[in-house]
Amino acid sequence: MKKVSVIGAGNVGATTVYYIAEKNIADIVMVDVAEGLAQKKALDFLHSATLRSYNISITGTSDYREIRDSDVVVVTAGVPRKPGMDRMDLLKINVAIVTGASRYIAEYCPDAVVIVVTNPLDVIAMVVLRETGFAIKKVVGMAGALDSTRFRYFIAEKLGVWPGDVMAMVLGGHGDEMVPLKNYTSVGGIPLPQLLDDDSIEGMIRRTRDGGGEIVKYLKTGSAFYAPGASVAKMVESVIKDEKRLMAASAYLRGEYGYHNIFLGVPALLGKNGIEKIINIELAPEEKKALDASAEAVREGIRMLESFYVPGGESQ
Repeated sequence: MKKVSVIGAGNVGATTVYYIAEKNIADIVMVDVAEGLAQKKALDFLHSATLRSYNISITGTSDYREIRDSDVVVVTAGVPRKPGMDRMDLLKINVAIVTGASRYIAEYCPDAVVIVVTNPLDVIAMVVLRETGFAIKKVVGMAGALDSTRFRYFIAEKLGVWPGDVMAMVLGGHGDEMVPLKNYTSVGGIPLPQLLDDDSIEGMIRRTRDGGGEIVKYLKTGSAFYAPGASVAKMVESVIKDEKRLMAASAYLRGEYGYHNIFLGVPALLGKNGIEKIINIELAPEEKKALDASAEAVREGIRMLESFYVPGGESQ
């Protein structure tokens, strides 16, 4: 049986575990530094095994040694941005948390594929890459998978069609500058621009960019976790089963699309080795301009990171 470890037993981590368990594809270890939290949630999941037909083990622990020999490690540990907290405050806290987790990943499961969820996602993925020393294909960020599923749903809602018939691609950083591609979006094979006018499409693009913020406004003190958890589980499944699914994912770029040394959401084949291949697609001038702006936003985050972070330095 394959093995997946999820670092962080908060809402996103626990929901991710739930969706992976439903797929019956791997044994699961959930790790959290809060004593008893992961243990409690793992036991609660197992109590539903007879009803949901789980045929896997789910372990909760505070001991990183339990992640040993994992095939996939999902990093959700971190804190959400709170009122009054600026981007630098959030970045420093989450970098410290992820730095420690990354070193344990490198020690106990050096052959794993790591899927990064902690925000700011594209910048945190850089920290994971540097701290683990893994091959660049082995570290991937969950960005476009979530953003694309939101875009797909909004389109299906607007047209009154089955959401599974909508295919969409959202590139760029996981933030306000993400780039939904209307020219690579279709419903039952019909290009989206043939089904909706430009104003309607632009409205759904705006709502996709604001999708996470819309949920935060309702929750006040929290953020989304069902759609993020489902998105991560889909990525995990593609790796565990070596499905080589084509989806948008945050990958380390070395010249693709004209960008170097940053993580950015691009079309990629996801399989047992992580990012099996980055797919280059032709972008319209306005799409490339938007992607440039998104890449610059990620670079700004990296500049913030490098103002205080030294790879291999002391973990806070």
